[in-house]
Amino acid sequence: MIDFHCHLDLYPDPRAVLDGIDARGTYVLAVTTTPKAWRGTTKLVGDRKRVRVALGLHPEVVAQRHQEVALLCGLLPETRYVGEIGLDGSPAHRQSLELQVKVFERILSECSRLGGRLISIHSRGAASRVLDALDLHPGAGTPILHWFSGTTRELERAVSLGCWFSIGPAMLRSKRGRELASAMPLDRVLTETDAPFTRVGDDPLMPWQAYDCLAGLEEVRGIDRIELGKLVADNLRRAVQIEPELSPV
Repeated sequence: MIDFHCHLDLYPDPRAVLDGIDARGTYVLAVTTTPKAWRGTTKLVGDRKRVRVALGLHPEVVAQRHQEVALLCGLLPETRYVGEIGLDGSPAHRQSLELQVKVFERILSECSRLGGRLISIHSRGAASRVLDALDLHPGAGTPILHWFSGTTRELERAVSLGCWFSIGPAMLRSKRGRELASAMPLDRVLTETDAPFTRVGDDPLMPWQAYDCLAGLEEVRGIDRIELGKLVADNLRRAVQIEPELSPV
């Protein structure tokens, strides 16, 4: 099982979630919303071989915390994984979009200078602007568009730019999400939860529930969910090929 985008530090009891991850052998990318949270989450995770912590500055907090981009860039040499970063053009955050773009492009530029990173990217309401920035910084690394919700044309452009995609159970609950998932290149798809923000009833999804989306993916792609699980595992191996201990066996 692979959860390539969850907010481990925002669960009510992250240590209990880590125990569950260990017990089930789940592979996890724990994204952070601020660079200050990266240090604490990294310490919390410790030396667990199946969990990595991504260094992030979420676009929803950029208006208040944009100064922390300097801290993020200073920490970048310490990690291969970046996220959650990106742009949010939804009504609640549209006023800060130009500031978000400056922060996002600075991070991408630094990633490029350091030889590239695996980057989990938020693009809600701003897919075209995200793709514009990626086009300007082709050496930034491997962009993985988390819960992509753009247009079909934007999806086609993202594919042409070499983007990957992480999809989860919540995305496949909507007709639009299923339509997009049906058109994504399967050799660039990973699974995610975006938990604890995503829920089943009153309970947050757990990282080991990321593969719950495979039933919906089976419906829209006509491929058995077991085969899809193998494909996702192969994709993770390729994405982290220089770090074999994170690759599923």
